[in-house]
Formats: sequence, C-alpha cells, structure tokens
Amino acid sequence: MSTVTDTKKPASRGERVADWADGRLGIYSLAKANLRKIFPDHWSFMLGEVCLYSFLIIILTGVYLTMFFHPSMNEVEYTGPFVPLQGQLMSEAFNSTMHISFEVRGGLLIRQIHHWAALIFLAGMFVHMMRVFFTGAFRKPREINWLFGFLLFFLGMFTGFTGYSLPDDLLSGTGVRFMQGAILSVPIVGTYLSMFLFGGEFPGGDFVARFYSAHVLLLPGIMLGLVVAHLILVFVHKHTHFEGPGRTNKNVVGMPLMPVYMAKAGGFFFLVFGVIAIVAAVASINPIWGIGPYRPDQVSTGAQPDWYMGFAEGLIRVMPGWEINLWGHTLVLGVMIPLAIFPVVLGVIGVYPFIESWITGDKREHHISQRPRNAPTRTAFGVAWITAYMIMLVGGGNDLWATHFHLSINAITWFVRIFFFLGPVIAFVITKRICLGLQRRDKDKVLHGRESGIIKRLPHGEFVEVHQPLSQGERYKLTAHEQYDAAALPPAVDENGVERKVGRMEKLRVKLNRGYYGADSQIAKPTAEEFKEIESGHGHH
Repeated sequence: MSTVTDTKKPASRGERVADWADGRLGIYSLAKANLRKIFPDHWSFMLGEVCLYSFLIIILTGVYLTMFFHPSMNEVEYTGPFVPLQGQLMSEAFNSTMHISFEVRGGLLIRQIHHWAALIFLAGMFVHMMRVFFTGAFRKPREINWLFGFLLFFLGMFTGFTGYSLPDDLLSGTGVRFMQGAILSVPIVGTYLSMFLFGGEFPGGDFVARFYSAHVLLLPGIMLGLVVAHLILVFVHKHTHFEGPGRTNKNVVGMPLMPVYMAKAGGFFFLVFGVIAIVAAVASINPIWGIGPYRPDQVSTGAQPDWYMGFAEGLIRVMPGWEINLWGHTLVLGVMIPLAIFPVVLGVIGVYPFIESWITGDKREHHISQRPRNAPTRTAFGVAWITAYMIMLVGGGNDLWATHFHLSINAITWFVRIFFFLGPVIAFVITKRICLGLQRRDKDKVLHGRESGIIKRLPHGEFVEVHQPLSQGERYKLTAHEQYDAAALPPAVDENGVERKVGRMEKLRVKLNRGYYGADSQIAKPTAEEFKEIESGHGHH
C-alpha cells in the first residue's frame, strides 16, 4: 500500500506578496509582455538615453538644492565666509545661493552638477532630435512623438532660463533685463505683461519667487509628463532600426529589455552621472561670488546666456535698431522682428514631419531608419537649419568674438547679418552634393567592390587596382533603401476632354516633391542586370 505525499513547499513571504500584487495589478502579465521587448543595438540610440539620464540627474540635484534655497528678493546683509562680499546688501536668493556654495556640505558640487546636467540635457536633446530627423525616424506613426520631443526641447530652454535666473546675480539679472526689454517691445500688452511678471517696475520684488514656482513645479511637471508619454509611445511604436539583412518594417532586430538592455542601460546611467560629476568638479560654471549680486544700474562684462539662448540673443544683437511711430505708439522692430523669427525657426522643425508627409504623399508606416545620404534634400535642409542656428549663436557672442580674436564687432555683426541668409543656402547646396556623391560611391562599391589598395599589372602592361567584392549582406545594406518617382501634375484634361482644375497648393506640392525625388536629388540604385554584367566580366573591374 502506498501513500501520496505533498512535497510542494509552502510559498515564501516574497512569493505571497508577489501573488497578492499580481492578482490586483496584473504585474506578471504586464512584465511578461514587455520585459522581453527588443531594442536595437546601435550607438546612436544612446543619445536619447543621455537626455533621459541627465533629466533624472537634474531632478535629483534640484530636489537637494530646493532644501536650502530661499526664493525671496528681500534685502539682507551678507555675513557668510566669503570675505569680499561681507557687509554688502543682497537679496535672500543670492545670499542662500552663496550659503549653498560655501557652507552646505557638497552644495557647490551639487550646484555645478545641476547646471552642467541642464546644459548636457539640452545639448543631448538637440543631437538626439537631429539623429531622428536625419534618419527619417519621425515618419508615420511617430509624428506625435516627434512633437513631444520638440516640446521637451522648447520647454527645456525656458526651464534653463528660469533656473539660471534664480540666484539673482549680476549675470543672470542682465539676462532677465534683456528678457524684460523684449517683453516691453510687444505692442499694446507689453507693458502690462512686464508689470504682471515682475510685480511692478523692473526688477520688482516678485520675479524670483515666480520664476522659482515655474522652475521647480510648472515646467518640470509638464516636462515629466512629456517624458512619460514619449517613453510610452516608444514602447507602443517600437524602435526604428537601420537597413540590413533580416530587418523589415514588421520586426525589430536587437537585444531584449531584460536582462541585456537593462544591464547596459543601468551601467550607462552611472557612466553619464560620473562624467557629469567629473566635469562639474573640474570646470567651474556660474561662479556668482565673482560676479556679485544684481544691481539694475550695472551690467556684467562679457555677459552671455547659455548656448541654447544664444540664438535668440544673436537675432536681437544683429538686428538694426529700426523703430516705427504709429498713432503715438513706438513699434520697436529691432526687437519685435527677432521675437517673431525665433519661434518660426524652431517651429519649422517642430512641424516638419507633417510638411514632409504632405510633400511626399507617403502615408505608410515606416519602422526602418534611412541613411542620411539616401534623403539628400531632407539632410541638406537639416544642415541648413543648423547652420542658421550656429551663425546666430556667433551673433549672440559678437563681443566675445571681437575681444578674443581682435576683430571689429561691426564686421562680425555684418558677417552674421549677411550669412544668416547666405550661409544656409551654401550649406544646403554643399550638403546635397555630398549626399549625392556618397550615393554614387555606394553604387560603385556594389558594382565593383571595395578598393583594396592592391595594384596589379595585366599581361598587356596595363595597371589596375584589385577590388574586393562585397558580401551579400553588405550589398543588401547599400541597396535596401526605397527610391521614389517624382510626382507629376495630372493631364490638363480628363478622359472626357474636360479641363482639370489644379489648385495652387497642389502645384506647389508637386514642385516640392520634384525637389525631393527629382533626377537631380537621387542616384538610381544599381540594378541586378548591371551587377550580373559586371560579374560576367563584360564590365570594368
């Protein structure tokens, strides 16, 4: 006679907690569906991670700094350890920043990490967006995610501006004064906006507290929501991946989220944190003790904004001081026009996915990234945009360029004025020619192979270079990209002889489409017949 014994061990406390949570939250099924999600293994995807990790560092260090910062403009006398400023009157905001820098344990390092992380976050956002732009990773179904990223960059600019204005030092105060002058130039409502923002005549007594609320609550809250939405859409749409064997619009080739990608991501977070900490420890930024508290009647020598605001300042610095008097009111065109151009230049990039979709008429989903050379017009447009941005960045620092390189500030200003219009055109033409040249090179490599550097003499005395044939995978990678036929207007009359009416917008769309896909905008891919002819020995090899 035998008995059956239950050898099943009782569940541990951890297992019971996990079962309890799974029964109410569905964690197991959620994790099972998502922890094996595939992520492409390409270095360019790390740019987005740099943005995410620097944003987390900003939040962590910002929480620490809020414990010691006093967002008040009440005047106090400085009695801290920095002797040159002892006895001077300053705002509580400046005094608390000095306290953080010299008396709080680790305070100066945290301040430096916070500021450097903000700069790296925006630089990472800029480069990440350009990677997405140049590879066409913004196409359907990712247009909304592109808008989220654009809004993150736009809000990050103003979050950074409000942040570096909080210490109320002479440098940041000069920047705030610059912003207040721009607000005053707005017709009709400019004065009211300035009085509302500053609580009276500049500098008022409230702007630090109001900037503080926007900097630590309003803007970061919106940005955090955008980050979460951005990541959710990345999971929903999956990552794009580059052309190659086995890669299609219906799959993703790479590593699973667990455990490979999570291990790499965790290590990369600490690497980013470590690099930012090292930079913050050895490279001083915003040393307010050497600048002093803000005084409305003083301006810092060589006052410059952070790089992401240099474009806006450059527009105003190089703009002629035009004014128009209408009905007893003065319109300051020297400030109004740059204020109108700045959001337009940024906004064109923000809505570009919808512009390209309209031009090309391509409504399909795309999950394979393009090589920039295979979209010459788009790549040239992106380089032209960056060129305009960088030229205006030079304009924003024209005084420093003049003093450091012993140049005329007027010459620099006129250079920026001229090349703001001419530079992007030159960059567009050169970039497009480079892309077409690279396409020809790819075609030649597919047909003739890679140059080996080995020179061979033929029996009849001719010297030729031996070419190494590409592998099948390499040939596929160079020929997998799609090529489109340029659009054309419909016939002037339909099949019944009735004249067609073609609108102006449709004519414009066809014209722009030819600029994207015309004969001078793409090099035809090598055909199978051309390759077979070369392989058979009839072509030059």
